[in-house]
Amino acid sequence: MRPFALRRSFPRPSLWTVVATVIASVVLLPIVTVLAHVFIPDGGSWRHLADTVLGDYIGNSLSLMLGVTLGAGGIGIATAWLTSMYRFPGRGVFVWALLLPLAFPAYILAYTYTGMLEPAGPVQSWIRETFGLAYGEYWFPEVRSLGGAVVMLSLVFYPYVYLLARAAFLEQSVCALEASRTLGYGPWRSFFFVALPLARPAIVVGVSLALMETLADFGTVDYFGISTFTTGIFRTWYGLYDEVAAAQLAALLMTFVFVLLGLEHWSRRRMRFHHATNRYRALPQRRLPPLAAWGAAAVCFLPVLFGFLLPFVQLGIWVEQTWERTVDERFFTLARNSFVLAAVAAVISLGVALLLSYGKRLHPTPWLKGLVRLAGMGYAIPGMVIAVGVLIPFGWIDNTIDAWARAYFPEGTGLLLSGTLFMLLFAYLVRFLTVSLQSVEAGLSRIKPSMEEAAWSLGASRGETLRRVHLPLMRGTLLTASLIVFVEVLKELPATLVLRPFNFNTLAVRAYELASDEQLADAATAALTIVVVSIVPVVLLSMTISHARPGHRDRKAA
Repeated sequence: MRPFALRRSFPRPSLWTVVATVIASVVLLPIVTVLAHVFIPDGGSWRHLADTVLGDYIGNSLSLMLGVTLGAGGIGIATAWLTSMYRFPGRGVFVWALLLPLAFPAYILAYTYTGMLEPAGPVQSWIRETFGLAYGEYWFPEVRSLGGAVVMLSLVFYPYVYLLARAAFLEQSVCALEASRTLGYGPWRSFFFVALPLARPAIVVGVSLALMETLADFGTVDYFGISTFTTGIFRTWYGLYDEVAAAQLAALLMTFVFVLLGLEHWSRRRMRFHHATNRYRALPQRRLPPLAAWGAAAVCFLPVLFGFLLPFVQLGIWVEQTWERTVDERFFTLARNSFVLAAVAAVISLGVALLLSYGKRLHPTPWLKGLVRLAGMGYAIPGMVIAVGVLIPFGWIDNTIDAWARAYFPEGTGLLLSGTLFMLLFAYLVRFLTVSLQSVEAGLSRIKPSMEEAAWSLGASRGETLRRVHLPLMRGTLLTASLIVFVEVLKELPATLVLRPFNFNTLAVRAYELASDEQLADAATAALTIVVVSIVPVVLLSMTISHARPGHRDRKAA
């Protein structure tokens, strides 16, 4: 009996478990590399950074986080509540239009508004011509500032809060709101003391996503000349050529992210609010008085106007002015590079997510579940941090192989991995695996175990069951996940900027280069292409948001 008990305690791992464990460990390599460099002594660069610019990195990052919390949180919550609870002109359009700013990468929005608001731009030119003023004789806000960056980031990231807050408001039982009314609560008190606490976990998650994107931003803060961790990592790597100091800055930035994730998890544990009933009825959607109705329409229209319509129109004007010299063979090469790279990254990410999720489903051991969860943390890690975490181990592997080869071949092997598309695709996998992983796990959770057990009883193997049973049932989910990863890779700037091979550019990098050279109009063609392609997943999100509330099919409308 003793040997049998021993075998039961330590079961033989299956091939799926081994493969999933190896893949998850490899995906974690960049994160582990960055954290490990905290314990490596630096050559004095860290002390120099701490004495000169580290305070600016921390202060500016915290200021951006505070500003985006107020800006994105305020816009997202207000618009979500209005579109969920009230009827006013244009409400049906605003339900999906409020998501459109997600199609704009923050750095493209920053380039566009800089071109519109700079002294030679159309806005200030109109002011001078209309009022007969010379430059300097009137006050005008400086867009390239910390406040300008807060506005840009808030306009782009508020849809995270709006999306989750609206879904939470739609899921709430009308009974709780009616009970608050019987206790004498007016609309404002019902919102603050009933609806808002019930939606609080979703709002916290939305704000946390916005803040993680804020910490990950590179293009906006670099173009506006704001010193943050992402710009500091880039300058330390390419200016001081100190990989240890760059990795330690990256580790400090990761600490910010982990603290943010910890606070989000802690806040949900500290305060919990539950529905007292499982009955759901259609939300009343009160019709507002005329003045209040037009005020609500204005509140919902302004984020769409400034976050999407104005910059989209301005990009279109610039493209019309410059397309004859910008839409050339080089542009089509950039588009081909970007689309092929994004498509390959989406396929790899989806394949790895399937292996990890299905391996965890077959053998849900605590070890494998924890490892897969850690491997899915990449989306919370800024692209600049992942770039550093990829460069260091791949550079070490290349140098080790080259040193070994030189013992037998004088010319050595050179760089086999560094500066290749393989390294860039690996960084994309680490960064965006979370998107595919969550979608695949959600799709698998909707498939009853009895279906795969029936396939096994008919002699199908594990892999055959995945191919012939699970994949057809998850076709829509897999397509959506692939599309989202495709667009995220298309928009990704810092990791691509650092890891791309020599003489290999993408639309995002080209827009960054032209904007850095103040050729904003010429950058519009690449920028508008990214925005137009990015609209597709936004439309998919807008088509599903109204289905969040139980009983949707019965009430026909959100």
